[in-house]
Amino acid sequence: IRTPEEKARELWRHPKETLAFFGVEPTMTIVEVWPGAGWYAKILAPYLKSGGGVYHAAHFDPESDARAAAAVDQFRADFSDKTVFGDVRVSALGAGPIAPPESADVVLTFRNVHNWLASDDAEAHFRAFYAALKPGGVLGVVEHRANEDWDDEDGATGYVKESTVKALAEAAGFVFEASSEINANPRDTKDHPFGVWTLPPVRRSSASPGQPDPTVDRAKYDAIGESDRMTLKFRKPHGQ
Repeated sequence: IRTPEEKARELWRHPKETLAFFGVEPTMTIVEVWPGAGWYAKILAPYLKSGGGVYHAAHFDPESDARAAAAVDQFRADFSDKTVFGDVRVSALGAGPIAPPESADVVLTFRNVHNWLASDDAEAHFRAFYAALKPGGVLGVVEHRANEDWDDEDGATGYVKESTVKALAEAAGFVFEASSEINANPRDTKDHPFGVWTLPPVRRSSASPGQPDPTVDRAKYDAIGESDRMTLKFRKPHGQ
């Protein structure tokens, strides 16, 4: 079910180590927020099916625009085979609760916080994560990591400061528990002309997405690989 291209990205994404760090077990109810086309879902859903757990995708709001609706429809179609993925549940982030209150063992999101900073929705979304988690549940965040002296409030570069993510989580009620350098990349200088999207896998070479500039020397950016990323673990306190 996973393509060779998807498997190749494990070099940068370290899914086994990342999920172990977040404490994911096959018996759990896991909510993945904004799973995109399903890179992690293809790993998580079969794993959870094997142990009687539940995979729940808090995806785009299909009412927001046609592109979001098409992405959600495609995701539903791609993960419709219950013999492989189990009973995949889908909700819409920003359109009510992402899951029944206090039903999730772990909420995960990968490389998305910059989008919510850009749309000014980050605080509300972190509150939704908190509401969905059981007391004692875990929020796991992986995000492109900005230098701490940057202004990251608009999410324009795709990079976000660790302190920003920690502040968002703590404002929602979470307690910071641990960080990991599993997804770090010290080769990433973060000063790229088109933000994080200059690097693989997007490999942007012009200000207009989908219109590459053949004069741009891609070699130095490809040599960096994918971005430097924070991996942060937060917990919802017991009794709350």
